Amino acid sequence: MLYAIIATDVANSLEARLAARPAHLERLQQLKAAGRMVLAGPHPAIDSNDPGAAGFTGSLIVAEFESLIIAQAWADADPYIAAGVYANVSVKPFKQVLP
Repeated sequence: MLYAIIATDVANSLEARLAARPAHLERLQQLKAAGRMVLAGPHPAIDSNDPGAAGFTGSLIVAEFESLIIAQAWADADPYIAAGVYANVSVKPFKQVLP
């Protein structure tokens, strides 16, 4: 089943986000290589694909996991959590309708 992992950053997270980004992206690449990734990306803090110093306010990942418990455990192990980037993370079942 698909799950949406919806994370909200702490204020002024950009420095910590950039430091933890390689480890965060490596985990996403593993999901992609396994054919389980639907989409992933950050929420820019301003209306721009490149928000610069404004940074980001959170992230969205939609991926396939065997269960909600496994999806939550995967989300809980994200390097952004260990680095203090995320203030909170919500994991919800997701039903893709389009495309």
